Amino acid sequence: MKNTIKFAILLAAFGLLTASCEDWLDVNTDPNNPTSVSPNLALPVAQYYTAYVVQHGRYFNTLGNMLMCNWSQSDGFSWYTDEFKYNVTSTFYDNLFETSYSSTLKQYAVLDQLGDGYDYYKAIGKIMKAYHFQLLVDAYGDVPYSEALGRSLEATPKYDDAETIYEDLIVQLTSAINMIKAADDDAQVLSPEGDDVMFGGDMDAWIKLANTVKLRILTRQSDMAGKSSYIQTEIAAINAEGSGYITDDVGVNPGFQLKVADKQNLIWDYFGWNSSGTETMDNRATCATDYVLNTLTSLDDPRIDYLYEKPATGHLGVPQGLLDYDTPVVDAYMPEFVSNIGPGILKSATQDAIIFTLAESYFNQAELANKGLITAGDGGQSLYESGITASFEYLGLDASDAQDYYTNELNLVDWAFSSNKIQTIITQKWIAVNGITAEQSWFDYSRTGYPAGVPIPLNYTKSTDRPVRLFYPASEYSSNGENVPAQNTPSTAFTDKIFWAK
Repeated sequence: MKNTIKFAILLAAFGLLTASCEDWLDVNTDPNNPTSVSPNLALPVAQYYTAYVVQHGRYFNTLGNMLMCNWSQSDGFSWYTDEFKYNVTSTFYDNLFETSYSSTLKQYAVLDQLGDGYDYYKAIGKIMKAYHFQLLVDAYGDVPYSEALGRSLEATPKYDDAETIYEDLIVQLTSAINMIKAADDDAQVLSPEGDDVMFGGDMDAWIKLANTVKLRILTRQSDMAGKSSYIQTEIAAINAEGSGYITDDVGVNPGFQLKVADKQNLIWDYFGWNSSGTETMDNRATCATDYVLNTLTSLDDPRIDYLYEKPATGHLGVPQGLLDYDTPVVDAYMPEFVSNIGPGILKSATQDAIIFTLAESYFNQAELANKGLITAGDGGQSLYESGITASFEYLGLDASDAQDYYTNELNLVDWAFSSNKIQTIITQKWIAVNGITAEQSWFDYSRTGYPAGVPIPLNYTKSTDRPVRLFYPASEYSSNGENVPAQNTPSTAFTDKIFWAK
């Protein structure tokens, strides 16, 4: 009952904020100097926006699933034309940039303006801003950062250097951890408790998330020349702090409810069944690719039946960019015959909206351990196997299933039988974030080239590989044109890699 009331308040606030939301560069509204701030609304609304920009519809997760050849489309639909043509323009997924600034980051910035006694809220805001700014850097490169959330002070914020932003995110996360620890000794500091729809006010969990976001930032830079000492120093600081990393999947849940309009889990409501119980068109349109099904089958991976629905006629995937759906058999690729999004992803209308998987955390640790940047006597094997186990358990299998899998004596699965350990780690991470936070596998692919052999859509002929970045939205060129970096040709999206991949 308490969650129902909280969600009703949250949705009312969400609707009000959405209705009144103006462009993030509008100087007539200053979110950094609000006339009044209600933390019990600001925090859960911000967290709901986080879930929205990661898991809803055409946002980060969907983009990752499309670019990494996890998802395709059934016969009878023309849902993903731009994705299959790699039509990266100033309008392609421009909502990632615009919503991140105008809604998500804007709400976390409100927490900075809270007065005395709200240090926990402020620390949460710092952690989540770091989380979102990393997503933006990984997708776009240089972005507005130091001046981005102070619209009354700077209406046309400069674009900061991406690597410089990365370094400051570590500083801000450390500051947030220190703020939480200092507040622990102050009886006057208010606990977020029910206002926090991620951890319920558990500030130890927030410290673990801060360390885990740090780990993601450091892992992304681990192939860069000259970064080893820096990474080892920061890992040592995490170890000295002592809280460690997340111990469960991190999700947002303000009290999602079955068959209640605008209150169902976001991915369920968009890709599953709407509040009336009707299967959505996106559910019918979206299915597995032949590539991902063939890969899972070749690895003898039981997650195939959880990542993808198994039709009565058996698993069937559709090549991205297929134009002739009547080959080899007329109507073979209709929704009832293909493998749509599976029950391990679409669990229920009340499931958490996952924004950071435990599996990814383990795989990041395993990668750094294998590179000698984290101390591990087995070179990262136990961390790697823990990542697989976490993935299995999230999808609905158990630890014994995971053990049977990672001891199956196959390359890219069984540690002892895999000659390239980094390729194996990244390949398994790709599977683990499939359908959940798949944008992370796109970033990994741009950095490492793994998993190897991911095909491009059949109808795309202008490049031999997928995009490495997004273009800045058209709204930036019209409102902040003097500052937005030049992206002169369409090929920029395929050649101008983010700093950590160069």
